[in-house]
Amino acid sequence: MPTKKITVIHFGLGPIGSGIARVIAARADFLIVGAVDIDPAKKGLDVGRVIGLTRHLGVKVSDNAAATLKNKADVVIHSTGSALEKVLPQLEMIVAAKHNIVSTCEELAEPWAQARLAKKLDARARKNKVSVLGTGINPGFMMDTLPIMLTGLCQNVKGVRVSRIVDASERREPLQKKIGAGLTVQEFNLKAAHKEIRHVGLAESVRSIARALRWNLDAVQETIEPVIAQTLVRTEFLKVQAGRVTGVHQIGFGIKNGARVIELDLQMSVDAGESIDEIWIDGAPEIHNVTHGVHGDLSTAALAANAIRRVVAAPPGLLTMAELPVISM
Repeated sequence: MPTKKITVIHFGLGPIGSGIARVIAARADFLIVGAVDIDPAKKGLDVGRVIGLTRHLGVKVSDNAAATLKNKADVVIHSTGSALEKVLPQLEMIVAAKHNIVSTCEELAEPWAQARLAKKLDARARKNKVSVLGTGINPGFMMDTLPIMLTGLCQNVKGVRVSRIVDASERREPLQKKIGAGLTVQEFNLKAAHKEIRHVGLAESVRSIARALRWNLDAVQETIEPVIAQTLVRTEFLKVQAGRVTGVHQIGFGIKNGARVIELDLQMSVDAGESIDEIWIDGAPEIHNVTHGVHGDLSTAALAANAIRRVVAAPPGLLTMAELPVISM
């Protein structure tokens, strides 16, 4: 018997939203039934054209979210912003329309640090009998879910350390700008002080690990500093002179009983070289895991698409990746 297709509405068709839509469009078990984007240049165009396909999908992009959400759908792929408070009205609108949600909002990956917002969204999701998940490659997997899974091999765990080096030279232009590539050090520091330059989600990953391990942290701390070009660096979008910024180096710490029991070290720059992820579990046994080849944009799109079946089948409420069955293609 043929498997029933899962119907999908796309809410946000920027670079990440479009990447997810391309994955969905390529899968025989999914069917796109609606799409929303506020960009006037996309309004009325076929989704296939907007996301870069050579074929039409028979669904036009609308700027009317309320009307689009009236379509029957199993899930809404939400990809519009990083800050939970900013996108909460969108999430509430989707929940009120009784749609499950898979979102790439970074702060939604571990929303309980913002307890008031999380409780509100959780209550509305339960009332409307839908599930809501925030996910992505980071936060969502490499620096939280994967380390959490690896602790399942341990009899006890005393500490978790993760290093993630990301080559941003071939990533999308908005990300290169978000990490400050091309700025002077002074410009970087000013923007970082106003939280205009940073990777969003490091603190969420720290808290995800702590919650999974049932650790009550005394504090979560973060540091941020620029990565400086030693020579001229060129990307498709930018030219970075020596002495200017090529990206960010951030570290997130989880403090327990005065000690750093969680350390997440992220370097994301356009001159990082090979992307590589390493995880060290201080426990019995000690574990060192090394992963090569993860592409942030491609893997975020994959995770969002691959999480759909788990979310549709999950009980109502606000979910995190650690609470779902293992995600697979």
